[in-house]
Amino acid sequence: MTSVSTPEDLERQIHELRVAIRRALTTGDRRRAAELRIQLGEAEQAWDDAITQLERHSTAADRRRGTPEAAGDAGPGRSAAAGGALLPIREQVHQALTLVGVCAAPRLIVAVHDAFASGPLVAARLTSLRRDEERSFRSAPHARAYYLCAALTTDLLAPARGLLAVSTWPLERRVIGPLSPRVDYLTAAIAVANSITRIRDPGTEAMTLLGRFAINIPGALPSRGGAAPAPSRVAEAARAELEVHAARDEAHRRAAAQRAAEHLDDAGQLFGSRLRSAGSGSGQAAGS
Repeated sequence: MTSVSTPEDLERQIHELRVAIRRALTTGDRRRAAELRIQLGEAEQAWDDAITQLERHSTAADRRRGTPEAAGDAGPGRSAAAGGALLPIREQVHQALTLVGVCAAPRLIVAVHDAFASGPLVAARLTSLRRDEERSFRSAPHARAYYLCAALTTDLLAPARGLLAVSTWPLERRVIGPLSPRVDYLTAAIAVANSITRIRDPGTEAMTLLGRFAINIPGALPSRGGAAPAPSRVAEAARAELEVHAARDEAHRRAAAQRAAEHLDDAGQLFGSRLRSAGSGSGQAAGS
């Protein structure tokens, strides 16, 4: 696997590996899928290491500046993240979205944060986050390394209600078609299961989250009632169902992404079309 240092590059590599795994499973090439899963685990671990290093640098810089965050005062909109570092809420959301690797609603984002990071993340604080990000992008396009943007519907290329994505993801990953909610659910379940396997002693929140995923995946729950689901079993059951839906969902997303690239400007590709139909010269405004 090629050595990649920045979190952004690692996120792109993780996405490419996940897509390659789905394609290998769809074509029945289980050996190739197994090899890619090993590479995916290495890339995810490298991302974890890169984020930890970034947190350490951020904390050291705060201490040098003598900021309140370094002294333990989180201040408005900030809370303690893993390793004791204090991160803005947008960075905590970015970490949670990167872990699951799919568009997600605030409720799932908070659950993932609670399972794998320390410090509170309140769902109510996420309600205006996308609008703030859009205002920031429109006032100074591409000034930030990433933006928390909207997932887009495949039919209208309008913002999908309540779903957040990351601007560095490819377009086809940020659009939501008829099968996408189920595909993304299964993909997130696999990501959570894989993350738990890398933790020596996963906490109650992480196992509870895994159990919530397992309830809605056939074959993911253990035969003995009341027992906690095994991460490997949840991941394998999710992959088995993913084989059924992945190819059709990918085709829908790819077609919608191509339309978005042809008809929407940079802001529209991140935050959605304001028209009823993409590329139409007329139409009513779509709510965001």
